[in-house]
Formats: sequence, C-alpha cells, structure tokens
Amino acid sequence: MADRETGTYDRIRRQAYDANMAIYRSGLIVLTWGNASAADHDAGVFAIKPSGVSYDELTPESMVIVGIRSGDVVDGSLRPSSDTATHQRILAAFGSVGGIVHTHSPFATSWAQAARSIPCLGTTHADHFAGAVPVTRHPTAQEIDDGYEAATGDIIVEHFREHGIDPLHVPAVLLPHHGPFAWGPSAETAVDNAIALESVARMALYAHQIAGSPPAIPDRLQRKHFERKHGRGAYYGQPG
Repeated sequence: MADRETGTYDRIRRQAYDANMAIYRSGLIVLTWGNASAADHDAGVFAIKPSGVSYDELTPESMVIVGIRSGDVVDGSLRPSSDTATHQRILAAFGSVGGIVHTHSPFATSWAQAARSIPCLGTTHADHFAGAVPVTRHPTAQEIDDGYEAATGDIIVEHFREHGIDPLHVPAVLLPHHGPFAWGPSAETAVDNAIALESVARMALYAHQIAGSPPAIPDRLQRKHFERKHGRGAYYGQPG
C-alpha cells in the first residue's frame, strides 16, 4: 500500500474510532446498536465500525475501509457494519458530508418508531437544525427484500433532494419504525449532531406532553438562531 494511502487510512480510521467511542460514551449506544463513519472524499474512501464488535474491543485498526463509489471493502480484515451501504449511499450523494452516525438512541428512535418528524419548537432545536428533522417514506416490499441497507440510503437521499433540503442545514433524518441517522462535515460534527438530535427529540416529546400540540417556532426566530451559528454572518463562538 502506498504511503499516502496508508496515511489516509490511518487518519480516517482514527476519526471513525473516536466517533464510535464518543457516541458510546455519550450514552447514545446500547450494546452494539450503532455505528459511525469518517470519510475522505478526495481519496474516495470511508472508515466504518466493524459489524457486531463490542465497543470494549474496538481499536482504530479494526475500522474497515470502504470505497465511497463502489461500496466495496478496500482494506481491513473484519466485516463492516451491516449499515455500511446506507453510509455509502449518503456519502456518494452528498460530497459535503464527511461523517455519519447511526444510533438507536431512545428519544429520537421513539419519534422514528412513531413515523413522526421532530418539529422545530424552539431555539435549542433551531441552533442545530434549520427546521423539522424529517421522517422519510417507508421502504417498499422490494426495497426491504432486495438490498435493504442500500435502499435505505437511497430513500434518505431521495427525501432530501425531493424536498430541497440542504443536508448540512438539517444534518439528521428519521427512518420510520427504525431510527435516526445524523451527519456533518466531519465525523466529530456528526457526533455533535447525533447528541443534539437526541436532546431536541426529548424536549419535543416533553413539549407535546405539556401542551398537546405546541406551535412550531416562528420562522424568523428559527432562521435567526440557525444563521447566527451557521450562516454567512455567523457570530456565535470565537473568531477563527
């Protein structure tokens, strides 16, 4: 293997490992119910957690390298996550996405199991997501039976394209009766978005319990909070 490839693989393996351990330590993961990936679009590859391996047994070296276009394993001795094809489809479609996290965190998964999008009810949600976190359509019988994980990724991409959603403005989605995926320009930001997703899912549930059908946040306030953190004139945090 060329030195350049070795360096790239080592780097994204470390990023994927760190992301997987971060979602485990954050409490988003039970048993082995989750996975994270880290991509290098210039090299055309991503690293992802091996399937069914305990988090206590993970190492950076155990991360599996997969081709973004082909979906084939290009380096690694273990079988990659069963959700690898979903990650691959998202990464192949959205060059701005550099890392993906999939969990079965309880509050976000509860909305997914109810086949309900998470409405944007307040500024905490708007700080991370420019509007509701959508729920996709259900897969067809053929999609379930033939290439289910790849079809899942295609359904996510289809939803964002058909509804004109920027994947970095709403960096998360719910799959009905399944669970959430979150992403970002890096594996590290994907972890942050997965944590934020679980938090706003919990708040939205509590708001519904308190108010029945609480109103969505006004559009102007929603845009203000998202853009002050993510827009061209963002002023949240420190310069640089």
